[in-house]
Amino acid sequence: MTSRDGTAIAFETAGTGSPVILVDGAMCFRGFGPMRAIAEQLRSDHTVLLYDRRGRGESGDTPPYALAREVEDVAALVARVGGPVQIFGMSSGGAVALHTATALGNSVSHVAVFDVPFMPAPALPAAAAYTEELTTALATDDRDAAVAAFLRRVGTPEPAIKHIRTSAGWPAMTAIAPTLRYDDLLVGGGVPASLAGSLDVPVLGLAGGESPGFLRHGSERIAALAPRGRFELIEGVGHDVPAERLAPRLHAFFGEQDDGE
Repeated sequence: MTSRDGTAIAFETAGTGSPVILVDGAMCFRGFGPMRAIAEQLRSDHTVLLYDRRGRGESGDTPPYALAREVEDVAALVARVGGPVQIFGMSSGGAVALHTATALGNSVSHVAVFDVPFMPAPALPAAAAYTEELTTALATDDRDAAVAAFLRRVGTPEPAIKHIRTSAGWPAMTAIAPTLRYDDLLVGGGVPASLAGSLDVPVLGLAGGESPGFLRHGSERIAALAPRGRFELIEGVGHDVPAERLAPRLHAFFGEQDDGE
């Protein structure tokens, strides 16, 4: 499909039922990441839409980057399937989901996020240091360094990073390394209280019990600030939550009637 600014956005659908749009986090797209497995878990009750965020997979990328363009990409999906839709955003994709919910009004009925990385105040200096490291790496097109910086940021141990560098998935990660800047722009600061307060739909904030604390904070605070928000902790999982642990929470939430209260 073609987004408002002319960018080609690749997408696919699975299943039947009320529509759910899945928004990937950093380093992920349809062919690389958790969303296909999540779609398989949801497709029995929903028409699930998976898409490649701009700059990833088979989607195009029209500069300059702006959050508004990402919202327009999701809006184009909504136009294709018809609303209202329910949206789930993983990690930084949660920021896209939340901003889309405020922008599209009645076209979005529910929004859920997992480990959305809006920072608590004590974590802001580390976030700024990451931004500087990432900016320096991308300025010299050192994509290996950019991806490694991101992996450290989400708590990946150095031995694991060394192993990932030799894996078959590393080239896919370095190919989309420039989009790490997009995700950092989405969530580089604290919880946007004005955004949370303007959400006029049910909001579910999810976090992994073993995820880094700053990731839990974002989902918890969004749920607390949203007028119809709630928070749920998934014990025993981290940021790489298995689809089978996440999907039951989404099934239950998306199956709830919105009574508007």
